[in-house]
Amino acid sequence: MEEGKVINQHQGSVCSDSNSETTIRNEGFFNKIYLIGSIANDSEIFTAAQTFGFPVLTSIEPLDFKENESTSTIFVVENFEGEIFEKLYRSKLQLLGPVALKQLALKKEKLPFNTRPLYNLAMTGVIVCFTGFREKGELAKLVSLIHHMGGSIRKDMSSKVTHLIANTVGGEKYQYASTFRVPIMNPSWVVDSWENRHDLDFTVTREDFVAKHRLKPFHGAKVSFVGFPEDEEKHMCEVLVLNGGTVTNTADPACTHVVVDECTVTERPETSSKAWIVKAEWFWTSVQKETSLVEKDYQLDDYLDHVLSPSGRRESNITPGGSARRRKRKLLLSSLVHPQSPAVTKRRSSVSDAGLLSVSGSFLDCTTSPSKEISDGVEPAGIDTPRKGFTQRHRVFLELVQTETNYVDILHTIMTMFKKHLEEMPEEEALLNNTELNLIFGKIPLIYESHVKMLDELRWTAAHWSEDQSIGNVIVKYSTSLQKAYPPFINYFEEMKEVLCQCDQNKPRFHAFLKACQTRSECGRQSLQELMIRPVQRLGSISLLLNDILKNTPKSNPDHSALEQALAALREVMTHINEDKRKAEGQVTLFNIFNDIDNCPPDIVSSHRNFIARAEVIQLSSSEGLASKGNNLVLFLFSDQLEVCKKKSKSFNSLKSPSSVAAGVQNRQLVKPYKHVRLLALNTIKRVINIKETEDCQKVFSLVCRNNDDLKEKLYSFSMADEEADKVSFLKTLTRQMANNACTADADKFMAYLEPQQLDIDTSDVNNGTFSKAFKFATNRLKVGRAFSFNKTPSKLKRAVSSMMSPFGSSTNLTPASQLAQMKLASYSNINELGSADKCNDSQPVAPMSVQPTRKMKTSSLGPNALKRL
Repeated sequence: MEEGKVINQHQGSVCSDSNSETTIRNEGFFNKIYLIGSIANDSEIFTAAQTFGFPVLTSIEPLDFKENESTSTIFVVENFEGEIFEKLYRSKLQLLGPVALKQLALKKEKLPFNTRPLYNLAMTGVIVCFTGFREKGELAKLVSLIHHMGGSIRKDMSSKVTHLIANTVGGEKYQYASTFRVPIMNPSWVVDSWENRHDLDFTVTREDFVAKHRLKPFHGAKVSFVGFPEDEEKHMCEVLVLNGGTVTNTADPACTHVVVDECTVTERPETSSKAWIVKAEWFWTSVQKETSLVEKDYQLDDYLDHVLSPSGRRESNITPGGSARRRKRKLLLSSLVHPQSPAVTKRRSSVSDAGLLSVSGSFLDCTTSPSKEISDGVEPAGIDTPRKGFTQRHRVFLELVQTETNYVDILHTIMTMFKKHLEEMPEEEALLNNTELNLIFGKIPLIYESHVKMLDELRWTAAHWSEDQSIGNVIVKYSTSLQKAYPPFINYFEEMKEVLCQCDQNKPRFHAFLKACQTRSECGRQSLQELMIRPVQRLGSISLLLNDILKNTPKSNPDHSALEQALAALREVMTHINEDKRKAEGQVTLFNIFNDIDNCPPDIVSSHRNFIARAEVIQLSSSEGLASKGNNLVLFLFSDQLEVCKKKSKSFNSLKSPSSVAAGVQNRQLVKPYKHVRLLALNTIKRVINIKETEDCQKVFSLVCRNNDDLKEKLYSFSMADEEADKVSFLKTLTRQMANNACTADADKFMAYLEPQQLDIDTSDVNNGTFSKAFKFATNRLKVGRAFSFNKTPSKLKRAVSSMMSPFGSSTNLTPASQLAQMKLASYSNINELGSADKCNDSQPVAPMSVQPTRKMKTSSLGPNALKRL
């Protein structure tokens, strides 16, 4: 064997050619470093070896060393496999990998004195324990890799163990790790770590790497589902596979778990294996907590025994699993199971009934009768049975107390099982963030507190019952608190429902939490979505019961008038809720419109402004301040303003190039569909011109506008883009809002009409998308464009349309009669009734000089023929 080349002959603790500031001293352990194999010619590794202050030697193959000499030498080999490695390892020499050498040099740490080969430092500080391994060869390989990466191994679980590597779920070590939150890892964690052994910066405790290789809760488990509806079983099978399990049936000898729906299964399923027979709650809670829970806490046998004997006593003379016990269980459970609630038969997903939770209409439309609550499985079975010796008034009152008790119990379940539990979860295990928690549960506490107090008084009344006891006064007393508590919940119920559904669909652990809670008796087999709709229904239910009590209360009873006051107070509360809900929806609509319009003025969102109507139009004339002719516009009518915006074309929102596809798909929703053009205050719109319909001219109208700073009025002409749109309805709505802003009851005076023969409009061009001929004016005769274009040809028609609203129109020199005549002219609903020019000159006053045109007018513009056409 060829002797290695000696790079440095100095035997001191520091190499003579090393920088003293970067040298690491290792007194007492080693006196040289030996680079073996191909890395002997690697200058980077050689430089790293020099930093430790020892002589560095290189050799293509290892030399024969005496035992006393070899104990002070550390050997660096490229691979921890092959003939060279095996020869050095059998000789019990100190072996180091090139990655470990570089990492120690970078960290300026001493060379480790370790009898085990060390390839890198990826598992430094990691202490591992194993469980569930039956193949010694597989276990031995994992042990070697952990040692090569600097990790340690313990036989038993203790507080020093940082990770448990499991080959299956269950067992004492598994439950210990689950209880004390020790990460339970898949064996692939070690294998993948070794694949990254050449990465200097790699560490096995990196959060994303640990999450990727956590052992799934059903790893190695073979599960069978019994008693579930077909769609629910399919859903559970999908969840099982995603969490590392395998679907099987009860006849499979390798079956490890049988998950049953305790609501439909009345006896212990027959199985050929020693499988655990557990309730559905075990399955969903295991998914939520990402660990396989202790099966004995969720066994079906314990549940059946609890149903048979609520006190916990069991019959000792019947052997477990015997036919007599099975028959008894079946008879008992069948009576409890068969009258199922609607929620039991629809459990494919916890959002399956979300469509029933809409509150799009009036609050009063969403209420249900008490009998509905009974049929939902909330009321006890005997609530409808007549009570002997009780008056009908007393019976209905007891029903009110019972339904109120059930309602408060539901609110208590929401507050404790859901809200409190989710809020108290450790941060690392949290299912929802604070914003989501507030949006879903933030409005419930006020409602709960109000009803708890009201229930206490109702119970006191029931305990001290007499026919003279006042029920109405209790409701009146708490009507104010109900009025404060309910609007925030009702107003944002749709938003709450949307957030809840999104979290349910996008967060698997939260979905599993909801499903696990749904299996518990406190929820009555109902989902959280179904429970959350109860506040929407409750006030209506109380109102119906109070009506029944009132019907059975004589007018001579002092409570009769109190009940009438209570019903009036409830109606006022519900009316206030409806009104408040409409206002809240209006504000949400304002925000949505603002977010959809590019460059929209921020002051459009205001507490005093309401959205009224929307119309899609096509601009028919090129007007200053708006878009060009033929553009698609959208008019958003508010209570005091009209927002004009341009509708962006689809090509504008489309992707520009193939390279932008990935980014475009992600950001497509961020593109706003509209672009702001102009915001018109309603007090600047002087007239709305309704063009009468003909075959060639349909759904056309114009707006006459003038700001205080404008010297001339402007005419904007549009055509409704939607053939089914109701133009007349939109224009009447617009003029009504204009009248409201002008503090006048007469909205018709803001509307004017033009005969169809006065226009030359071809709407077929509009429908075909060609706008060059959409709004044509005849060149050989005077059209309304000349008579009604105030920018070019002012006339008496202009003064007739604008005299009332124009701030420039002075009437100080007019007599009262003349002013009255002018106002009457301005309010005419049909411009054709204005009469001839001569008649106008005789009966109408001359416009003040402040509105006279500065340029010379053509005489033909005031001719009789022109006005006759008007």
